[in-house]
Amino acid sequence: MIYTVSLNPALDKTVEIPSLSIDSVNRITAIRTDPGGKGINVSKVIQKLGGRSVAMGILGGAVGHSIENALKEQEIECDFLFVDGETRTNLKIIDPVSHTNTDLNEPGLTVSPDILEQILERLTARLLPGDLVILSGSLPVGAPQDTYYGWVKTCREAGARTLLDVDGKLLAAGMQASPYLIKPNNHELQAALGKSLETKEALADAARSLMEQYGIKKVVVSMGGEGALYVNGDETIYAEGLPVPVGSTVGAGDSVVAALAIAEERGLSLEETLRLSTATGAANVMCSGSQAAEYARIEALMPQVRFCYL
Repeated sequence: MIYTVSLNPALDKTVEIPSLSIDSVNRITAIRTDPGGKGINVSKVIQKLGGRSVAMGILGGAVGHSIENALKEQEIECDFLFVDGETRTNLKIIDPVSHTNTDLNEPGLTVSPDILEQILERLTARLLPGDLVILSGSLPVGAPQDTYYGWVKTCREAGARTLLDVDGKLLAAGMQASPYLIKPNNHELQAALGKSLETKEALADAARSLMEQYGIKKVVVSMGGEGALYVNGDETIYAEGLPVPVGSTVGAGDSVVAALAIAEERGLSLEETLRLSTATGAANVMCSGSQAAEYARIEALMPQVRFCYL
């Protein structure tokens, strides 16, 4: 089973404002709302890929119940811990004229160590050896910066494989617990190592050094529209980005993580994995807001993926 964890989820409100102008009145021409947060986005895409997941995490208030109900309507299994307070609402502003995407994110709920321990115990009680756990996204107010270290360690000891998609200090701490897979972007990888990595070869060498240092089995380095690097113990492949019309970049990286999880669960080869994940990421960029692309669109893009071995 695949479990996604959203410790700081949100209701994503996406609006379109042509020619967004600061310090003036702007008119919204389109609006949509979606259950959001990186882990929740992963669950939505897994569902479109024909897989199953359990969406877990922390919710609060009317917004929290709205998110849970929306996920259940999509037939996604939920196991959220409800706490006092109100889950945040994040505003995503798309300017189709200037081709910009602007995020205004609320801080979210404040949680105690006891709440974090409760949801971790709820997760580990369900885990079986070989399960996949997606740990991604920001932490709620009150959570210590080494939270993901403890979660990765606990899940690994339970026999589960963890896919870690976080940045900054959260990534630095989480890597020390030996996650199965990490998915930094090129800037996050440079920050983690404290040096400039200007070429694909340098990025691949850096990924391999982290694998050796921390016992990580796989690293996927995303590079936005330029594609991604896929590194495991035996192979390194560079997949080119697919040029597609941009609807929204919200959740694009999460859709790649969803495809990686499905690939792991199904035992796909590295080439099959990069075709699926590249096409899934591109298909979701074409969508509005943080909605998940239909599988037919993903399938149509897969033959267009181009890659080479490094």
